[in-house]
Amino acid sequence: MARIDLVDLAHSYGGNDAATESFALKPVTMTWRQGGAYALLGPSGCGKTTLLNLISGIVTPSRGQILFDGADITPLSTQKRNIAQVFQFPVIYDTMTVGQNLAFPLKNRGVPKAEIDARVKQIADLLDLTPHLDRKATRLTADAKQKISLGRGLVRSDVAAILFDEPLTVIDPELKWQLRSKLKALHRDLDLTMIYVTHDQTEALTFADTVVVMHDGRVVQSGTPAELFDKPAHTFVGYFIGSPGMNIVPAEVRGREARISGHPIALNRSYDTLPAGAKIEVGVRPEFVDVAAPAPGLLSANIERIDDLGRVRFARVRIGDAKFAARVPPGFSVSGETAGLVFNPTHVHVYADSRLVEGTA
Repeated sequence: MARIDLVDLAHSYGGNDAATESFALKPVTMTWRQGGAYALLGPSGCGKTTLLNLISGIVTPSRGQILFDGADITPLSTQKRNIAQVFQFPVIYDTMTVGQNLAFPLKNRGVPKAEIDARVKQIADLLDLTPHLDRKATRLTADAKQKISLGRGLVRSDVAAILFDEPLTVIDPELKWQLRSKLKALHRDLDLTMIYVTHDQTEALTFADTVVVMHDGRVVQSGTPAELFDKPAHTFVGYFIGSPGMNIVPAEVRGREARISGHPIALNRSYDTLPAGAKIEVGVRPEFVDVAAPAPGLLSANIERIDDLGRVRFARVRIGDAKFAARVPPGFSVSGETAGLVFNPTHVHVYADSRLVEGTA
């Protein structure tokens, strides 16, 4: 188990002389605490697997350092880093039994048989694999095989960290929730540092204590699920997290007022000095904008459709050229082609060149 420090870490598959903007991973400095549960979240090609492979030693960074508990392990091989990695597709030995698969990493390290048996039993119990310990792995279902793969990563109690690279991709949707919950319980029981790569926000938000959101090779925000939802530090985070994502629209902002398509919207903070020449936008989640009957003083929007999600309804509307989503309050009947929008000022954020501006109280 280890604290992991990334110090000005960056990587380019085109060589160290390439322009920084072309790097697969732009420079990042951050610390991950021992025993934490982290998720690297972002779309395909954002750099999350590159970062995971740098930590594991599969890829050597172009720049920067990786420290485990303060020791520089950047030049060390994967084997010497003492990590476990679980891949997207199950990696198991079909000719072995489930128990033999789980015991294999310990047997290779010369762990005494009694200790191996005890650890295999513990992990098998945690993953509900005990009834299958004596079965050959070849005839098991895909989710059972992935459980074995997870178990092999978890069976060593001395690892610095366990890295998961989209491990639930091949699992049926109804079983994903069970395995995510199981991983969360395992993290609590075993106190291991876990880093989980995924493009699925539900997986990230239900597994991790801290979610690291990546975009275009950069870490754009790191925080708890609540922090990412309530206060996105970057417009991409607002858009990518949530369903529907945050509304991001161009605006003119001065003091405690924003103007969207010329209509004033009250703000909870004051914005007297914004960067000159910056692209100014406001962001608000659909949950904090209510559809109302058209009325003087309300921003008017054209209704395009209503999405009924069962527990909540969202109106898809258009404000000028901007698309927008807003909550339809319970019991409210939408009629006509236009509606008014009621904003909660506490949840309206201001962005300059895609970055959150804090404003003053």
